[in-house]
Amino acid sequence: MMTNHVQPKPCKILSVKKESVHEWTFRVESDAKPEHGQFMQLSIPKIGEAPISVSNRGDNWLEFTIRSVGKVTDVIFQKEAGDVLFLRGPYGKGWPLSSFQGKNLVVITGGTGLAPVRSMLNFLYEQADYAKEIHLICGFKNEEGIVFRPELEKWQDKFHTTYALDTDAKEGWRTGFVTEFVKELPFDSFGDNYAVVVVGPPPMMKFTGLELVKCGVPEDKIWMSFERKMSCAVGKCGHCRIDETYVCLDGPVFNYTKAKTLVD
Repeated sequence: MMTNHVQPKPCKILSVKKESVHEWTFRVESDAKPEHGQFMQLSIPKIGEAPISVSNRGDNWLEFTIRSVGKVTDVIFQKEAGDVLFLRGPYGKGWPLSSFQGKNLVVITGGTGLAPVRSMLNFLYEQADYAKEIHLICGFKNEEGIVFRPELEKWQDKFHTTYALDTDAKEGWRTGFVTEFVKELPFDSFGDNYAVVVVGPPPMMKFTGLELVKCGVPEDKIWMSFERKMSCAVGKCGHCRIDETYVCLDGPVFNYTKAKTLVD
């Protein structure tokens, strides 16, 4: 029997956790096996659907960290543990994890841009010998916007971390935009053996990419994730098309050689 790749499947919500003022994490029962960086379509009958990246995964469950930004997410926010969400997927291209093996990895995130790399960071935390050194720069607008606090604390044990707030002051945290801390990364000590991952709002990705290139990072060593504008997830609606590129099919993860033409 052929499986229907666009047929949503009812899945039970196992738990709901408040991450920040605007973001909540939903753990949903699912046997889907997405790669790190892939996304699923979450839907509610008669309301609509939204593409959401998988922020964590485990045995028969997936987590989605959602910001309330429209009619679909507004209704999802009314759901509780025991209720049902409809899922289809996974879709898109995830992080090229196998190409990061044995390399130094730099991960730079802005706000909820941490969600699409969270499961990969947890994997690298557990598999400590998979990559060499991990350098993590996470920026948030203010203290109210901080997500995944327990993991931010945990990752400090094994990763080189820089946590920053755009303008607020917080003990143990830096103040400033993530772009300001790029020049502190020890690229010279990596030789040629490294990769960089960047995820966040489009302006943050644009200026972080420019800053990395200014620091001498070759474009083909940089990877970015674009999630905005996706709609159907299967390349049929054209909503996410930029020139000849369909973000839902060709991405959401792109090498910067391509990504620089997609940044607004």
